[in-house]
Amino acid sequence: MPDDLDIDLDDLERRMEGAMSSLRQEFASLRTGRASASMLEPIMVEAYGQMTPISQLGTINVPEPRMVTINVWDKSMVGKVEKAIRESGLGINPQTNGPIIMLPIPELNEQRRRELAKVAAQYAEHARVAIRNVRRDGMDRIKKAKAAGMPDDDQKMWSDEVQALTDKAIAAVDRALEAKQAEIMQV
Repeated sequence: MPDDLDIDLDDLERRMEGAMSSLRQEFASLRTGRASASMLEPIMVEAYGQMTPISQLGTINVPEPRMVTINVWDKSMVGKVEKAIRESGLGINPQTNGPIIMLPIPELNEQRRRELAKVAAQYAEHARVAIRNVRRDGMDRIKKAKAAGMPDDDQKMWSDEVQALTDKAIAAVDRALEAKQAEIMQV
């Protein structure tokens, strides 16, 4: 019975890495004063009767450090893409030039930097909660195995392994948060 828990550790580690991967995506969407195509990933546009990511409606380029351009393929969609960007909460004012939408990235002021740092901290806390939920699932499996006859020594060993995985994953979240907050606060 305890031998199949080894496979569960790999599963727990994969699920914790999934939480980290999700955190990295959320951090990439946070605007830090530098242009990045990934900042547009969460924006969806009402197109052809369904919600569609901007990346499927045009080519996204970063020609300058403080400028993102979107070359919209269907000219009838330019207005909808522009409206979706305005309503996205990014704080960017799009400028249209035919099928091309230009997004000048303004300098971040101190207050906006602090707000973004708080948002990054919230994203990190969501990742920590997800990791703790995975840990709880692992500990529940170990308790069930103990009830099925697992020796106390094995239970202790598996519990320590799950806790070590959890500590490692939470430390990675903390490092990622520190790096992102330093990037946000950099003038």
